[in-house]
Amino acid sequence: MNIKKYLRAALVFFLLMIFYGNVFAGGTNPITPRSTNGSIGNVSSVDSANLSSKVNTVNTAVPFLRIDPDARSGAMGDAGIAISPDANSGYWDNAKIPFATQNLGLAVSYTPWLRALVNDIYLAYLSGYYKIDDIQGINASLRYFSLGSISYTDANGMSTGNGNPNEFSIDAGYSRKLADHFAMGVTLRYIESNLANGQTVSGVTVSAARAVAGDLDFYYEQPDAHISTVPINYAFGLTFTNIGNKISYTANAVNEDYLPMNAGLGGQITFKFDKYNELTLATDVNRLMVPTPDTTGESENSGNIPTYKSLSVPQAIISSFYQAPGGLTEKLEEFTFSWGAEYWYNHQFAIRGGFFDENQYKGDLKYLTAGIGIKYNVFGLNFAYLVPVNSQKNPLDNTLRFTLLFNFDALKKVPKKPEDGSTTPTTN
Repeated sequence: MNIKKYLRAALVFFLLMIFYGNVFAGGTNPITPRSTNGSIGNVSSVDSANLSSKVNTVNTAVPFLRIDPDARSGAMGDAGIAISPDANSGYWDNAKIPFATQNLGLAVSYTPWLRALVNDIYLAYLSGYYKIDDIQGINASLRYFSLGSISYTDANGMSTGNGNPNEFSIDAGYSRKLADHFAMGVTLRYIESNLANGQTVSGVTVSAARAVAGDLDFYYEQPDAHISTVPINYAFGLTFTNIGNKISYTANAVNEDYLPMNAGLGGQITFKFDKYNELTLATDVNRLMVPTPDTTGESENSGNIPTYKSLSVPQAIISSFYQAPGGLTEKLEEFTFSWGAEYWYNHQFAIRGGFFDENQYKGDLKYLTAGIGIKYNVFGLNFAYLVPVNSQKNPLDNTLRFTLLFNFDALKKVPKKPEDGSTTPTTN
């Protein structure tokens, strides 16, 4: 078998996905070097004013819900919807869980945030799943985002006390196969954001914001296919996440914010060259199901709130697919693209890489990622590192994050001394 030939073909396919996805997004070529005047690609300093006038980012409350907590996907350009199931599947697509090869999994992840500026802001994530039987499973997770220690001041700069703002969410989910290769999952999520609880601003007391949201996930997997003589498997995932009520940090607020409701589509293909070598290529496409900011229209309420912020949640989701000041062109600019590759040797050592692309008018985040993974008996350890490719700052710039996984099924394979005192080892 000519492994090099298939590796070259896979690499060409991967680069084509990056190129065409970038053209569709309307972004710049990720391979184009930065020019000497500090601009990116063909955007010169002369065009900077025009670029600024077109910037129209979509903002939501509790954006920590969209931070990738998983170092495996974090090393693959944040592509994770359709990659093989593990203990972090509850974040990406919990419909994958019935297809997991292990009955029980647990993961602990740690992501430093703004590490170049401070050392006490971080995201911690605890997640796990349990397969009830071959067709259904349950999952749960706890996500905690610490914003460190903050000194609060009033409008005159006088201290009003210290605090430790934080946000967290608690999830519980259920998934079930609807056919041999197709499954659906649902997740219920409680969210709490405590940024300045008890503080008073302009005579209004700030309180913690709370919300309840849900996910609806779908997953299709084909484990037994071939390209020529090479065994492959491929999968697709479709997710609708964080669908829930609008939230506010004050009582009786008129101006409430949307959750980061998101629609995601992912796919992956894995080449099994032999029993030692395996290569996965994955891609995700995401967009927020939140109205595009348009301050030209004002609602009729006394708070003079822009129309796009006064919509109900169902209205907001529907309008997010077709309404924008720039029409269809601007709607297409709101897609983000992730591409990732993962190579495994003997299912014990992995090398990963990826690229993330966001349109220049919608945040302009573009970065390369890399990482490794190690499996040893009961434990697995993943690392991820992010490097920006433009001048747009990222809170994870040059930051190392990690995930520790536990494979409890492996405990059954660990030899133990038999109770009868003989020297022949047995397994649990």
